[in-house]
Amino acid sequence: MTAEFAVALPAIALVLAACLASVQLVGQHVRLTDAAADAARALGRGESAAEAGAIADRVSGGASLAVAEDGAFVCVTLQAPGRGLLAAVVLRAESCAVAGGH
Repeated sequence: MTAEFAVALPAIALVLAACLASVQLVGQHVRLTDAAADAARALGRGESAAEAGAIADRVSGGASLAVAEDGAFVCVTLQAPGRGLLAAVVLRAESCAVAGGH
């Protein structure tokens, strides 16, 4: 029984680590989505891109910001690498808001 446990333990630890890393990645994506929405609303209210970037940076923890204006809408795209075991995964969130309070 000890030999079987010694063989199975690394596989179980790897699956558990992957599950925990996935939960962390989902949490990071939720924060990124919230940051994109906050930045888009700030730009929609007429704040500068620097102010919107500061808002997004506080919420997301250092994601790159891209702004696009599409007619009556202003759209924000945030992109950040994953953390921990899933650092190779790139997370991306986009949100749009009405520009100028239309």
